[in-house]
Amino acid sequence: MTTFIEGGVTAAKGFTAGGVHCGIRKNRSKRDLALIVSDRPAAAAAVYTRNLVKGAPLTITKRHLENGTARAIVCNSGIANTCAADGLETAEAMCRLAADALGIDASDVLPASTGVIGPSLPLEPIAAAMPALAASLSASGSAEAAEAIMTTDTRKKEFAVTFRAGGKTCALGGIAKGSGMIAPNMATMLCFLTTDAAITPSLLHEALLDVVGDTFNMLTVDGDPSTNDTVALLANGAAENSLITEKSADYDAFCGALRALCAAIVRALAADGEGATRLLEVQVRGGATREDARTAARAVAGSSLLKAAIFGADANWGRVLCAIGYSGAKVDVQGVDVAFESSAGRIDVCRNGAGIPFDEDTAKTILTVPEITVDIRLHDGDASARAWGCDLTYDYVKINGDYRS
Repeated sequence: MTTFIEGGVTAAKGFTAGGVHCGIRKNRSKRDLALIVSDRPAAAAAVYTRNLVKGAPLTITKRHLENGTARAIVCNSGIANTCAADGLETAEAMCRLAADALGIDASDVLPASTGVIGPSLPLEPIAAAMPALAASLSASGSAEAAEAIMTTDTRKKEFAVTFRAGGKTCALGGIAKGSGMIAPNMATMLCFLTTDAAITPSLLHEALLDVVGDTFNMLTVDGDPSTNDTVALLANGAAENSLITEKSADYDAFCGALRALCAAIVRALAADGEGATRLLEVQVRGGATREDARTAARAVAGSSLLKAAIFGADANWGRVLCAIGYSGAKVDVQGVDVAFESSAGRIDVCRNGAGIPFDEDTAKTILTVPEITVDIRLHDGDASARAWGCDLTYDYVKINGDYRS
């Protein structure tokens, strides 16, 4: 059984975290450098953006994860360290600075950066702040680290869960950032996860890949896959459960907890999309295959026309069918049912691919609350999928019109 708890990325035993303002960002009240540390070697895995343009930290993280272990994650916000001539050297230097402050090997540090693409990331403020950052590490430091990785986010994203494995209670927690430049093409943001469960690196990576497919890959805000997207997961075994070495009941419990945690993070990311006023969840049932259901759900959640209609509380269901039709999913479009749901009620708007009478005022009431579900029933099989997004508002344009300032 998975239970949500407090603690974020430090809920798991043996992990500490911290965040400070080092000076990369102009706002001195904003933390911009984070550190997450395991008190012992940890199995580690990561999944990255599919964008061909990748941030330098991704290259170094991949290199440092070749042995399947890590001890720490260091991350700055403000500058993405992407498309900079000195990017690789800077990412390596960040690792050395963190390693020297912690007394560990630089190859056990995973670097990450987020912010403006293009400028070189200055090392001087990072070097100056690293001793204080290392000294700030604590078992209650998740919130500070979560704040330090934010860019245009309006609120921190940190969650944690517990589950049972090998006769022990294990914890799994994480922090994430992401508000814009988000599309369903892997993670589309930064997410750092920690667990005190003992599991082999190969199974850890397999579990992460599977869960990412149902969660982060089903998230979209604006259709732009970022260059620095990374989901990294460290498992240090401090819970002292029997090592998970095969797909067993313990492995299933771990995957279930990981899925619940990542789904909660994804919902928070979608709800905090740049300029968003509504969280949009698209639920598809009756797909011919799992991938067909996923494809249809992603297309609907990513439709700019539908997102704009949700902002206007307009039950323009034709935009749902339009998105399904161009998605590439194998669908009998004459067998599609659509309904809108929220805490204010449910209203059916389309049956068998055609409109049905419904009350527009009732529909508007349903679509005016902060969380909206588009319920889509296909009649092609028994596969299902969910995707998450948000509405498209005037503020999205304002935010991205002056992002660099």
